[in-house]
Amino acid sequence: MLDSIDRRIVRELQADGRITNQALAEKVGLSPSPCLRRLRRLEQDGVIRGYTALIDQDSYGLPINVFASVKLVSQTEEALAEFDGAIRRWDEVVDCFLMTGTRDYLLRVAVPSLEAYERFLRTRLTRLGCVGSIESSFALGIVKQAAVLPDIVD
Repeated sequence: MLDSIDRRIVRELQADGRITNQALAEKVGLSPSPCLRRLRRLEQDGVIRGYTALIDQDSYGLPINVFASVKLVSQTEEALAEFDGAIRRWDEVVDCFLMTGTRDYLLRVAVPSLEAYERFLRTRLTRLGCVGSIESSFALGIVKQAAVLPDIVD
């Protein structure tokens, strides 16, 4: 279970993953050694899964976000495994959620152009035998994209 100091450590790292241990310790009110011990424990426990850079999609050349709602032909274990395995191999799919409701999956696909998304549909997604239907929505813009999880109110 995370305590308030662990949560402050996580929050500071989400805001600046390159912060030094000394600066992190100061921000959360610890000395460097206990701060580093807590940080290592958070990493070992899997709370902190890794570190990454936040990249501007447009500048990187992937300005198009498509949300694809996918319904499978059936929700058998084999169909789910086939779909999950394929999605994990495709770099264009940056987020994939197993859903409740009328659709089985919601994907966020990042591509450089509409033509690239059409190619993704034709050569990959529609070729999966487990896919029954696909409904695509194109994002016009990003209103909010948080890199920091919300605080938990105890």
